Amino acid sequence: MALTDKKIKAAAPQSKAYKLSDAGGLYLDIRPNGSKYWRLKYRFSGKEKLLALGVYPKVTLKDAREKAQDAKSILAAGSDPIEQRKAAKTHQRANLDATFESLAWAWFEVARLDWSESHTERTQNLLKNHLFPWLAQRPVGDITPPELLQVLYRAQDRGLLETAKRAKQTASQVFRYAIRHGKLLSDPSRDLAGALRAPKAKHFASITDPKGVRQLLQAIDVYQGTPAVKAALQLSALLFQRPGEMRQMKWEQVDWEASEWRYTVTKTNVEHIVPLPAQAVDILRSLEPYTQRSPYVFPSARTAARPMSENAVRVALRSMGYTNDQMTAHGFRAMARTLLDEALGFPPEWIEHQLAHAVKDPLGRAYNRTKHLPQRKEMMQKWAGYLDELRECS
Repeated sequence: MALTDKKIKAAAPQSKAYKLSDAGGLYLDIRPNGSKYWRLKYRFSGKEKLLALGVYPKVTLKDAREKAQDAKSILAAGSDPIEQRKAAKTHQRANLDATFESLAWAWFEVARLDWSESHTERTQNLLKNHLFPWLAQRPVGDITPPELLQVLYRAQDRGLLETAKRAKQTASQVFRYAIRHGKLLSDPSRDLAGALRAPKAKHFASITDPKGVRQLLQAIDVYQGTPAVKAALQLSALLFQRPGEMRQMKWEQVDWEASEWRYTVTKTNVEHIVPLPAQAVDILRSLEPYTQRSPYVFPSARTAARPMSENAVRVALRSMGYTNDQMTAHGFRAMARTLLDEALGFPPEWIEHQLAHAVKDPLGRAYNRTKHLPQRKEMMQKWAGYLDELRECS
């Protein structure tokens, strides 16, 4: 006899579990503790199976019958309802694991190991403020190029052209991480080349005339700050690497025997070799007693576990009388690029390699960390000698 709501409500628990049958294999399993579970008994491939359909009263009699009918439709189509439910749950879990936000954080935790503190914070803020509000819970495989472009336009329409560009680059990194982990087949950002307005080139203030460089070097010589900041200023002029790379320089990266500093460029993720002229080695040796307890050549004034603040060199330049429109920490690169070419006549390719730019040769081959290394060693020593000559001029 078919069940009724009245009969189900009146069914009291007994010392042992018992069943109240409905029809077509559907029944209610009543436990000694009073719990009531819907079950559907069926046969598939000659084996008897039980499909759980929920708990009464959350799943009513009407609901249970509808669920049973759905299961029978699956059976009629030649599939096992239990296996189909398992597959659906697996797919659901895969989709949860493959949301843009979950994959972005998985990528972030791996990538941040090679980043500076400031780059880590900028990327985290970019994700939270310019990508997650619209993409966080989207399955990564469902995100289309037009959808991503609309997200990027939100930043661009506010005049944040550089932010929109970086958001696209960051999203691409997440998509490529998803591809490597089997969550995605292609990167939707690839189809957006040229879709965003190009940000205007940002030029960092720099001193590039010999007279101005001489005055700067002499000002550095009499700078009264900490040994680490003074050495950072001196080596910025001598080595002209990116400010972020300079302040994160580690003692373990210095090869004293070869007179080289080797590190991985954050921007391109390739190893770079900086030949150390004799003057640079002398500065490092003089600084070593002050900061050798830290892994960083230029540690933070607050803790040896972190590198110097990104503002340390900028503040030092301001204290020496140079405004932000006259000279910046990044300006040492433009200073070297200009004078190595115009005053010393070194080939632009050598200079670009020493600047760690991702340039390609005439045959299209990418940056090679050892290319022109003997010539670059000579160039760096002559550059140091040239700075000494400028400094000593009256």
